[in-house]
Amino acid sequence: MTVAPRGSIASPTTSLTDAEYATIVERLGRHPNAIEVGILAAMWSEHCGYKHSRPLLKRLPTTGARVVQGPGENAGAVDIGDGLLCVLKMESHNHPSAVEPFQGAATGVGGILRDIFTMGARPIAMLDSLRFGPLDEGRSRYLFHGVVAGVGHYGNCMGVPTVGGEVYFDPSFTENPLVNAMCVGIVERDNLTRAGAGAPGDIVLVVGSATGRDGIHGATFASAELGAEREEQRPNVQVGNPFLEKLLLEACLSLLPLGMITAMQDLGAAGLTSSAVEVAARGGRGIRLDTARVSRRESGLTPYDVMLSESQERVLLVVPPDAVPRVVEYFARWDLHSDAVGEITDDGEIAVLDDGDEVARLPIPLLTDDVPTYVRDARPRPAPAMPALPPEPADLGAALLALLASPNICSRRSIFRTYDHTVRADTMIEPGLGAAVVRIRGTTRALAMTTDCNPRYTWADPRRGAAIAVAEAARNLACRGAEPVAVTDCLNFGNPERPEAYWELSEAIDGLGEACRALGVPIVSGNVSLYNETDGVGIKPSPIVGMVGLIEDRTTVVGGQFREVGDAVLLLGPVGAELSCSEYLGGRGPTPSLDLDLERRAQLVVREATARRLLRSAHDCSDGGLAVALAESAIAGNLGFLGDPAIPERLLHEAEAAGQSRRLDAVLFGEGQSRFVLSCNPDNLTALTALADEHAVPIRRLGTVAADGFSWSGLFSLATSEVSLAWNRDL
Repeated sequence: MTVAPRGSIASPTTSLTDAEYATIVERLGRHPNAIEVGILAAMWSEHCGYKHSRPLLKRLPTTGARVVQGPGENAGAVDIGDGLLCVLKMESHNHPSAVEPFQGAATGVGGILRDIFTMGARPIAMLDSLRFGPLDEGRSRYLFHGVVAGVGHYGNCMGVPTVGGEVYFDPSFTENPLVNAMCVGIVERDNLTRAGAGAPGDIVLVVGSATGRDGIHGATFASAELGAEREEQRPNVQVGNPFLEKLLLEACLSLLPLGMITAMQDLGAAGLTSSAVEVAARGGRGIRLDTARVSRRESGLTPYDVMLSESQERVLLVVPPDAVPRVVEYFARWDLHSDAVGEITDDGEIAVLDDGDEVARLPIPLLTDDVPTYVRDARPRPAPAMPALPPEPADLGAALLALLASPNICSRRSIFRTYDHTVRADTMIEPGLGAAVVRIRGTTRALAMTTDCNPRYTWADPRRGAAIAVAEAARNLACRGAEPVAVTDCLNFGNPERPEAYWELSEAIDGLGEACRALGVPIVSGNVSLYNETDGVGIKPSPIVGMVGLIEDRTTVVGGQFREVGDAVLLLGPVGAELSCSEYLGGRGPTPSLDLDLERRAQLVVREATARRLLRSAHDCSDGGLAVALAESAIAGNLGFLGDPAIPERLLHEAEAAGQSRRLDAVLFGEGQSRFVLSCNPDNLTALTALADEHAVPIRRLGTVAADGFSWSGLFSLATSEVSLAWNRDL
């Protein structure tokens, strides 16, 4: 092998520091050559090596009675009964989407789909979590439209419904949009497939698309701040082909039950390099690859290019030698490449060949367990003070209409209509108002799913904001009667080398862990995306929570919309008159308080009430507070609301007793946690009240579902059409 001089790491695409390079030389006893530097730089990047987050992630709860596969594989898996597992994962494609929004978002969807079907699971639903700058800025609109189109294009072509998600607009995301994609799949327990190498001599195949130059250095590109040269980084962005991936998905899922596949791994970040290293590491083996055997769609590709290309729609298989001819023939019937590119070894090293000549050799532990980790100085930011409150508005109805029309609250219909959420005909609750619900075929069960995180809260207090993200996700599931069974997360933060950003990351992880333990839900998979900064300006911290819940009897599911004129409308939970950090105050002030024990009890009441068929609807109070939640339930049901004139004074008294603002705008628009707007047949009021009292959760009747009009004596009197028109503004 040729040996590269010290200067070979000068290129910013390597991402290795001088100290890291010196460590590599010491451990190898020599200088690595250029190909080895590329492999090391990819595996030691933040994106692959989790250098800053790995020590922190150990604080999270990852086990539970239902957990079959926790973090460390392509995706996590939990038992949902009837011999079935739910497989789930969320990942980011932030940097690529900032450079080329359509392909960045599309290939993010493609990658998360492969994470699911390489576990042997059929994807049944997609969700997303998106962040952009204000839409009155041209670049933000360009990114917004490109990302939404890319998500819809790939998911629609694959025939996987995109059933839910969320989006926020904030100036901190103007240069660094966030594009997080979540996928949920179902697999029979016996068919769960893992990605650990088998016996020495097993053959390694690369199946799917031919390899090109797209995405080379994608992993290192995603592990650094963006700068003014973003247009020059377009070659780092992968290009997707969803129709080819559809063939790959169906071929792999049809082949797996035949028992010829030992392991299967997605070719994602760092391409063949990371997939080969991870498969070998999980099996405690080594691996030998000959890059000359990899099918190519471009001429002139070097071994370096082949090892680091992130061309999409590819998976790595490990197959016993006697099964190779049948596997190759099988994939040929799907018009898919299946190249036998190497074999599993027992030497604990990755050897890279070029037409039989060895061009690189590195010990597997140096690329996995021995990747350095860093514990940085953490510098807390001062907690924001509560701003002086403006005078109470003279027209509370006008204030409500303005809130309903704000970009962070208004209808997301223009986004969801881009996605096909009905394909497969299993979607029971459509996107637009809380958690989605997808039935599990062949059973009485269903899965509820959601993504949540409020960046205003996590900016003001990363720990409490992250805990609220978990609580809100579980609250959304409770509204469907679902028991939360698993979390997948995506931790989006700025440069961890800055003490403030590292503090945000550390605090948010502690908040996630605290809330997950309190609510009894493990984190089984996830992703970390750091360096979301441009020219030293970082995003608001965004620990996105994706959560899945199990519904034992799907006939009990209720939606968030009012259903029947004359039904009682109730508020379950505290009065919540906390204006701090609210959309009403423009996100200023400290994060709202959170009582996790009260949160747990309130959610239990809603789940039990749903199971006992006491409810007609359930909707959580979140952005915009009580008045917005009432309006959304009315709009969704094409009905109205008539408030009890005696209730506002009672709510003001409760707010004052709790040390909160004795103001009507605080009662209506405050974003206190652990609250639900419920509706029920008046005949069920006694049983529902008794259930809430049993669990010591406050409940009070607010009013009645009306045929038309949205009014509350002394507060506001609006036509249903006014309320609907404000909320249904077109993003």
